[in-house]
Amino acid sequence: MISVSGRKWEEKKTNQNLIEKLKQDYNFSDILSKLVLSRKFDPTELSTIDNDLDLNNVFLKNSDFEKSVALLSNSINNQENICILGDYDVDGSAATSLFIRFFESIKHPFFYYIPDREKDGYGATKKLFQKLILKNPDLIIMVDCGSTSNEAIDFLNQNKIKSLVIDHHEIDKPYPRANAIINPKKDTGYIEYDYLCATTLVYFFLDALSQKIKSKINISDYLIYVLLATVCDVMPLRKLNRLIALEVLKDFDIKKNLAINELFELSEKKNKLNINDLGYLIGPILNAGGRLGKSNYASQLLSSDDLDIVNIKSIELIKLNNRRKEIETLILDEIDFQTIEKENNNVIIYYNPNINEGLIGIIAARLKDYFNKPSIVITNSNELLKGSARSVYGYNIGRTIKNSLNKEIIIGGGGHNMAAGFTLKKNNLKDFKDFVLKDFSETHTSLNHTFLYDAKVSSHAFNTDFLIDIKKLEPFGTGNPEPTFLIQGLKVIKTKILNNKHISLILKSQNGFSIKSISFNSVNNKVGEYLLNYKNELNVLGQINENIWNNKKTLQLTIRDVIL
Repeated sequence: MISVSGRKWEEKKTNQNLIEKLKQDYNFSDILSKLVLSRKFDPTELSTIDNDLDLNNVFLKNSDFEKSVALLSNSINNQENICILGDYDVDGSAATSLFIRFFESIKHPFFYYIPDREKDGYGATKKLFQKLILKNPDLIIMVDCGSTSNEAIDFLNQNKIKSLVIDHHEIDKPYPRANAIINPKKDTGYIEYDYLCATTLVYFFLDALSQKIKSKINISDYLIYVLLATVCDVMPLRKLNRLIALEVLKDFDIKKNLAINELFELSEKKNKLNINDLGYLIGPILNAGGRLGKSNYASQLLSSDDLDIVNIKSIELIKLNNRRKEIETLILDEIDFQTIEKENNNVIIYYNPNINEGLIGIIAARLKDYFNKPSIVITNSNELLKGSARSVYGYNIGRTIKNSLNKEIIIGGGGHNMAAGFTLKKNNLKDFKDFVLKDFSETHTSLNHTFLYDAKVSSHAFNTDFLIDIKKLEPFGTGNPEPTFLIQGLKVIKTKILNNKHISLILKSQNGFSIKSISFNSVNNKVGEYLLNYKNELNVLGQINENIWNNKKTLQLTIRDVIL
């Protein structure tokens, strides 16, 4: 069925026999059984529902972790000078802050560096190492970068500087000749964990290291940073990530983390911190520094227990994020979405020489969300071009960028399934576009642009018991989206426009049941047009959730789409 927004919607297919088995084996309700089945929950994930499972370090016997622990413990014993090199996004900043806190706890000499997006470019490069070795490091630890830095690491080897890479980006043979590499994408037996972000890997590494050297740091105090990085790096909230999320959210006291508490309070949020706040509130603020020339602000904030520093850096990052929002709006207003749509390519490749390079990732994400296609945004960067890519499920954009690097179409870059960044020469732009489109056509005839809803439900399902069942699947996020339901035969009886963007409304079913609803950012689109003006019955696709305002909870339907 086609919606008013032009999307094709279908109900997710599930096997009724398997639904009945889940109901019998786990005592699940019909809807809960259908939801976990459509999500393909494995036995461990099923066990997390209504149960409290322990979070264990699954890497204690892993050879890459053991080799890396031995490398760093020897450096610590020998009092070597250690450099931490992190990426400028939330994942890199959070991972770096874990190392900062660890080294400070054991009072070991170290320094860290977060590259400037514009001056240094992405990742671990020879040019950057030529600068860093002036501080005489004995060991450089690369976090959230380094997997494609073969030349740069060869340079370190030539200068007798040891190196450790802890990363989750695409990596191919020949691997960089680092002293040790932790990356699940290597062919060394733990590829099943390739959905983990760098901060998660650093967390488990430091846990193992702390056990070996008998450090007194309680690394679990910073598990919130792991969840923060997981959400912000768009990693799936499934399997081990789901266990981490449940562990954090179970008893997290925001007051015990100065940085997150300060950002939350300064944002004047009234509700209790939830997982959406990490992705949509805290994450963008932390990322703003890396986007607008203050790349080390996030690490400074996350690694500090000094209230004055935390307050100053929080205020500065919030100001930068507000500036980012203003610039982003101006850029989006200039984009001709209709022209892009008419080109009808399977991958959106948008070149604008005037976009601030710190914002190309955000613009790529907006294009991806709008068109539901992999999207790449490219801009000028001095004598070169810089690009950022965001993908949809089913297309590994990191692999595509890595392949283009191998073929020397681009001069640098890396990424993972859902996101990537790269640099290329201006005269290679057409070759790059041709390569990406050809790569897509050879690996995917097309992506499935059909949108799926979980189930058709009656308006009577709009009750607290139904919501309790849905909430058993939390936390929702990438890989475990909030369930979408189809409710038929509704009439709009009352509407109110909020902030010139959103529509608050009351829907009424044929039997007189009223549903309080909201449609976000819909005033100027087709969904909003029908909600405001259509007088006949319509069918609504949306999520049943809990609206919390001033600590008061009410049921609410968040409308995603409308079908006449």
